[in-house]
Amino acid sequence: MSPYIYGRKNAVHIIDIRETVRGLLRAKKYLAQVASGGSLILFVGTKRQAGSIIEREASRAGMPFVSERWLGGALTNFRTIRSRMSRLEELEKIRESDGLAQYSKKMQSALNREYRKMYRNLNGLRNMNRMPECLVIVDPNKEKNSLREAKALGISTVALIDTDCDPELVDLPIPGNDDGIRSIDLIVKNLADAVIAGTKSIEAVKGKDSDKKGKPAAAASSAEAEKK
Repeated sequence: MSPYIYGRKNAVHIIDIRETVRGLLRAKKYLAQVASGGSLILFVGTKRQAGSIIEREASRAGMPFVSERWLGGALTNFRTIRSRMSRLEELEKIRESDGLAQYSKKMQSALNREYRKMYRNLNGLRNMNRMPECLVIVDPNKEKNSLREAKALGISTVALIDTDCDPELVDLPIPGNDDGIRSIDLIVKNLADAVIAGTKSIEAVKGKDSDKKGKPAAAASSAEAEKK
């Protein structure tokens, strides 16, 4: 982390804010490119300070997230995770249709516990119908398992890293405070904004394509009208 450290005061390392800005700009540019290609970006942050921020910003960007607990094999055993998602949807249908009434109280309690646990761990992965191209991680030290799976599959990583992290483990590190709520909120919000901008560029291109297709048809109709 030495290239990213400005100095030291009272035995505490101070991160160079210029390096934080550089890392953030690089990450935003990359995420916008990934999103503009229609690929998924998985947001990961399970520490107490990051969970609610990760959920809010990933949802705003329309991307999957893990904010409670990383399930082993979420990437490397993706098919199994998808099958668990089917079970979650099955439990939801039972609850919505008042199907629980046909079970004993003991069974109802067991099904409710199963639902709450699965919802907590899987809800953020509902729209991950394919493998992500990139992971956005808050604190790689905390999210070692997700980082390990991403590396094994060749999935790129963007991460907010503090002075106790190894930047070599991440493709695009953003040096900064990964414990402070305000710091996490600022960085993750900016990254989500970049994803949204990239996604909107797809919609803009689709709009132009539809306009181009419509113009020849309109021109043909106009030509026929003139002949008449």
